[in-house]
Amino acid sequence: MPTITLSVPEDLKQDMDESKDINWSEVAREAIRNKIVQLKILKSITSKSKLTEKDALELGRRINESLYKRYKNR
Repeated sequence: MPTITLSVPEDLKQDMDESKDINWSEVAREAIRNKIVQLKILKSITSKSKLTEKDALELGRRINESLYKRYKNR
């Protein structure tokens, strides 16, 4: 099995060291597996999309503007 090296902030490492009974390598593998599944689903959805990048950016801009208007006076 290939090996990867993962850097984490010192405070995170200290928290991990407090739970030595947890297999942190397995936790990382599972998180990576889950992200890969999400990316495959996203790729499947976007491959069928007829939106251009310009269309998607415009849609995102409109959504952000709408959310800003909704929440700015709360």
